[in-house]
Amino acid sequence: MLSDVLGLTPEQSDTYRALISLAPATAAELAESLGFGVGQVVRTLGTLESRGLAGHSHGDTTRFVACPPATLRALLIQRQNELKLAEVELDSLAEFYRAGALGRGVADVVDVIHGTEAVREHIGHMQLGAREEVLNLVKAPVISAGSLTDGAAIARGVRYRVILERAILGERAAPFDNFVEARAAGEEVRIAEALPLKLFVVDREFAMVPLLGPAKDARGGALLVYESSLLDALIALFESEWGKVTQAVGSATAVQNGSAIEDLDAQILSLLLGGLTDSAIAAQLRISLRTVARRVRNLMDIAKVQTRMQLGFQVSRLGWLEAERDGSRTE
Repeated sequence: MLSDVLGLTPEQSDTYRALISLAPATAAELAESLGFGVGQVVRTLGTLESRGLAGHSHGDTTRFVACPPATLRALLIQRQNELKLAEVELDSLAEFYRAGALGRGVADVVDVIHGTEAVREHIGHMQLGAREEVLNLVKAPVISAGSLTDGAAIARGVRYRVILERAILGERAAPFDNFVEARAAGEEVRIAEALPLKLFVVDREFAMVPLLGPAKDARGGALLVYESSLLDALIALFESEWGKVTQAVGSATAVQNGSAIEDLDAQILSLLLGGLTDSAIAAQLRISLRTVARRVRNLMDIAKVQTRMQLGFQVSRLGWLEAERDGSRTE
């Protein structure tokens, strides 16, 4: 049941199901179908809309449509993240317990790094020694621009997989250009609605878990985790997040009759699918809000759809954004 798994009330669940079968529908039509009062349905629709599960019809704003059921995945992911965090903590406690039982110190599993600058230095040294792969979960505030990727490491064949929390691409955050350049250099970048923690893993041999406050807070620190079940749990957490989220930076692929959407449209689509607002997209790409709206409308016309929800479905179905290099390999 949606109400049990995703935290929806039975009323919200019933209204969402009815909207799927009746959409587009007015509040009065839904109330008649459900046997609820119109005011009650209006309040429920407002709640569903705030949670991204319903919206106004493009052609008639008095009517409502249901967002695709896949939208519910975001709520499910939130629940899964909470469980993953609990699993990581349990594995950490189990590792400490096992270390004590074997008569070895906790320092054999985890080192504590004190100070923001020391964390930056350790991450820099970890990148210098990387041989095969770097995994990175990036939450705001970013440790430093240089910690996201290392061009020299990529040039020698190190694979970078990075998941950005959507807040990183907020209107006042790092410009989208940085991530376009990183993608062009060979880095694989995806956007998540939210991430449970910051994480930097090198060659699956050790990981850094930054515990940083504000960017200028010198009291920050991090945990340096060595090969252990705790490290295995952190890697599993990354792979779980990687499999759930969308690619952030796409380039255009063929659309119709051999034509292709422009790179700017591909970037707009990438950020739109990442959940950014039109104003945030305009700020990231340094274009006007009107340009964003006009180009999205044009893409909707090309896709022959009426809503942005339908556009997102068509982009995924038709593969308008180029697949990442080497596919979506996980290990």
